[in-house]
Amino acid sequence: MRVSITKPISNPEQFKQQLLTWAQQFREVIFLDSNSYPQQYSSFDCLLAVDAFTSLKTDFHNAFDDLKQYQQTTKDWLFGYLSYDLKNDVEDLKSNNFDGLEFPDLFFFQPKKIFVLKGNQLEIQYLLLCDDEVEDDFNEITTSHFKPFVTLSDPEASGEVKQRISKELYVEKVTKMLDHIHKGDMYEANFCMEFFAENAVINPLEKFEKLNEISQAPFSVFFKNYKQYLLSASPERYLKKVGDKIISQPIKGTSKRSLDSAEDQKSKEFLESDAKERAENIMITDLVRNDLSHTAQKGSVEVEELCKIYSFLQVHQMISTITSKLDSQYSSVDVLKTTFPMGSMTGAPKISVMKIIENLEETKRGLYSGTVGYFTPEGDFDFNVVIRSILYNQEKQYASFSVGSAITSLSIPEKEYEECLLKAKAMHEVLQ
Repeated sequence: MRVSITKPISNPEQFKQQLLTWAQQFREVIFLDSNSYPQQYSSFDCLLAVDAFTSLKTDFHNAFDDLKQYQQTTKDWLFGYLSYDLKNDVEDLKSNNFDGLEFPDLFFFQPKKIFVLKGNQLEIQYLLLCDDEVEDDFNEITTSHFKPFVTLSDPEASGEVKQRISKELYVEKVTKMLDHIHKGDMYEANFCMEFFAENAVINPLEKFEKLNEISQAPFSVFFKNYKQYLLSASPERYLKKVGDKIISQPIKGTSKRSLDSAEDQKSKEFLESDAKERAENIMITDLVRNDLSHTAQKGSVEVEELCKIYSFLQVHQMISTITSKLDSQYSSVDVLKTTFPMGSMTGAPKISVMKIIENLEETKRGLYSGTVGYFTPEGDFDFNVVIRSILYNQEKQYASFSVGSAITSLSIPEKEYEECLLKAKAMHEVLQ
């Protein structure tokens, strides 16, 4: 099926840049970068897949069944995304909010060419139909001079970033959510709002480089499907499968970094001991345990880490790690279907929360708070959570990013609003 060749790479960081620059010529591109973040469950430093041999593009109707069939018949590497609105395939739900981006609900492709970099070792995997191009491509990549980016447009042309929901309206909506919590309709919900720019003419590669540089997140993605782009600096893993082991690592709890080391330590300790943040995280950990139990071997669901603090360039985060062993009667796609959308981006109880947030949010979430990742030929997979991300439709010249925070009975609407602005900072900086 594929030819596999390994090459030593003397300067991995430079090679990454060259790889991504070279990839721009293709219609379909996915570049995953772990940014050398120290994490237990990492499989590579970076991975590039380009040029679709086959692909699957669909709306939410029977999306998971279509994906399952595609994955089981192809039995090859597949790369792509599930958008948040696949919730409508799993439950009787609707997505009627405004959609400025118009991405398909689901898109996966089987790439002709794959590059996997780990340390100084590069593995190249090409489909047999193009394996005679390996050496030429490799020479083209390594001899391409990585140039500093020339911005395509003057800043004026990139469109002013606007906020879909004003502060007053945000406070009003979160107050309504608190009413739902006090009435017992839900315990916790993730409420999101969009920032957007119309008539935006941007260089997606340049914006990704900037975003990645200021975030250096472990689940960063540059994704291109013709004229639709995702530039993601996600710190969060949704779900990974290795053999029969399933790993989920929801994030709930955020505090800001400081250049002053004493201040920074204080912020970290404050997050660690914050009762509200811990309660949020524990609620979602419970929800994930419940979701994983649908496909798990009896008694195999475990919490490996509860409320552990991880530090990133922009923020400190509280992360829990939940694992299970997959029952052999279930497929890889079954695990995704029974846990999607992820608890950290919805809330508890999941279905009633999804109905309430659909009514209160102003924008269709689409790929934001969905997931991007891949399947291996053996049916293993790894998927992130699409947050801290810029989405761009080049044809419509529409750029968008959304941010959210978890609302619980202890939430103060104005404080939640501040948390959203903190999360928006990096994307705002990049787009301006």
